[in-house]
Amino acid sequence: MNDLSRYCERVLLNKQEIADMVKRLGAQITKDYEGKKLFLICVLKGGFVFMSDLVRAIDLPVDMDFIAVSSYGSSTKTSGVVRLLKDIDKPLNDKHVLIVEDIMDSGLTLKYIKAMFENRSPLSVKVCTAFDKPERRRVDITPDYVGAVIPDEYVVGYGLDYDGILRNLPELCVLKRSVYED
Repeated sequence: MNDLSRYCERVLLNKQEIADMVKRLGAQITKDYEGKKLFLICVLKGGFVFMSDLVRAIDLPVDMDFIAVSSYGSSTKTSGVVRLLKDIDKPLNDKHVLIVEDIMDSGLTLKYIKAMFENRSPLSVKVCTAFDKPERRRVDITPDYVGAVIPDEYVVGYGLDYDGILRNLPELCVLKRSVYED
């Protein structure tokens, strides 16, 4: 029994399923943005693993940058208040923007981010999320590209964390309730 098994209840998506998901998304994005100036914006920290795989699955020249936002702090639930901690460094006025996020649940963070970038006059703004929990949505926003729709369970791995740890798991796992409930 390894140290990580004390955190994970079960594997929701294994490495191969995630690889297939990324390949499918990369092919669709390549098709949709052929001949266009694509600019990817990764939402840190959780999105970095997905972003690194996704950019290699897109068969187009892409530019990219990273933003950091906070709406959770060290809690397991969103505060509803989104704070921008790191912004992008380039103007967007001649670009098609694709926001790359690890997970969309309440939608509060992505709705805020999308509106912020739309106000910077890009050619378009779309959202790509690795994992979607539509039953947790609190605002009206739908991702344009979805890797997998998942149930309303606390998940870790593939960039998603619990209190800063477990991002390094290569699978998407359901976190044991005993870890985060008192």
